[in-house]
Amino acid sequence: MAVTKTITIDGIPVTFRASAAIPRMYRNKFGRDIYRDLAKLQQSVDENDPENSGLDSFSLDVFESLAWLCARHADPKHVPDSPDDWLDQFNTFSIYEILPQIIDLWGMNVEQQVASKKNFPPPTGK
Repeated sequence: MAVTKTITIDGIPVTFRASAAIPRMYRNKFGRDIYRDLAKLQQSVDENDPENSGLDSFSLDVFESLAWLCARHADPKHVPDSPDDWLDQFNTFSIYEILPQIIDLWGMNVEQQVASKKNFPPPTGK
């Protein structure tokens, strides 16, 4: 089951969606592994101060790609076909305000998948 969340970016409400399809869509669109990229991105954000952003271009690219993909997954009819076109509708905004919310959305999606496995009855004896 997918998880959705609406986040306001530059005064515009944007709906994001995370589901089990995101890793595959990310790999097909960008040719990279979302789990590795998210780990590197989280490390970069943790190491940098929001007041003096020192994020490298890879981290920014991962954030922009993931944000666009989750937005497109939520609303494919209204989100442009490319991250560049999607980002063009916003003024500059802080990655430090938006990224934690997207990571939280991804975490809720993963929690739902893990929790559902626990609902299976334990195996019976032979």
